[in-house]
Amino acid sequence: MSSSKHQPALHAFAVLTAAATVVLICFGGLVTSHGAGLAVPDWPNSYGYNMFLFPVSMWVGGIFYEHTHRLVASGVGLMTLILACWIWAKDSRKWLRWLGMLALALVVVQGVLGGLRVVWLKDYLGLVHGALAQVFLVLMAAIALFTSRFWRAGGPKPAGIADPGGLRWLILGTTGLILVQLLVGAAMRHRHAGLAIPDFPAAHGRVWPSTDAASLSRYNRERVEVRALNVITAYDIHLQMLHRMVAAGIVVAVGMCVARARRRLGRQQLITRVGWLWAGLVGVQVGLGAFTIWSGKAADVATAHVAVGSLTLCVGGMLSILALRQLGSARVAEQPVTAVAWSRGGSRPASIG
Repeated sequence: MSSSKHQPALHAFAVLTAAATVVLICFGGLVTSHGAGLAVPDWPNSYGYNMFLFPVSMWVGGIFYEHTHRLVASGVGLMTLILACWIWAKDSRKWLRWLGMLALALVVVQGVLGGLRVVWLKDYLGLVHGALAQVFLVLMAAIALFTSRFWRAGGPKPAGIADPGGLRWLILGTTGLILVQLLVGAAMRHRHAGLAIPDFPAAHGRVWPSTDAASLSRYNRERVEVRALNVITAYDIHLQMLHRMVAAGIVVAVGMCVARARRRLGRQQLITRVGWLWAGLVGVQVGLGAFTIWSGKAADVATAHVAVGSLTLCVGGMLSILALRQLGSARVAEQPVTAVAWSRGGSRPASIG
């Protein structure tokens, strides 16, 4: 029987599933960073074995990363199935039930995409697979938020003022920009062109690198990234420069969000406090991006860069939900004041014709 009361165990399991999704994204990053995407060439089996019976003695080299990624993905899939059924059985909110079913559908699609990437050998499937992983993480974090005691008790209270300078839309737009950045980053990784630009903050020693034939030939001749599979092209150069420019835009946009929230809402408002966390993650992400280049794309550093990027999007998504809830009705709440004063015998407002 479904219940309208807070379910602590359900919420704890939702949080655990979201955390497991972060772990899964980390393992996916390790697979790409180590160039181990095709270390296990068949699917759904592993070298002809049932995935769950694959001998541990064969978990060596790139096989370890790819096979472990498959096992963690299976675990997240099972947890999502349990969570969706649990929500359907115990939570009375119909919209949340369907949100759980959406999460289940997404994790199934995600698993199939990962398998087809191996079978069909199509790089674009890896890009879609990576992008969907980010969306799935935000969805799981949202479910964890919606099952919390905090949200059941009414969530964030209205700020009591009209949306200050369109703050909620600024937060939503910035979160969308972070998603775009993650897609660009995924495109870079799945191009298999390695460090197309091996220096930072310069780019091949310039503000904007040359992409003529002679320059591209030199870039490929001097490259040091050992996992690169494809030659560096002008497209790879432009893609990495786009990644840098969008990163700069995110830094500015997040800074604007935090500054506007602090100025108009105050330091103690939940949106402002979460905004500071968001800004901190962006700062760490920029540092990891630079260190990825300076370290020659060390696998662990590159994976940390992927993980923190996912957390940055996740926090942006949660902040967007909070902003829509807390600021969305503030303008409506202010309007009846004039009408009430008028109905009690006050003078008619000059703004009403």
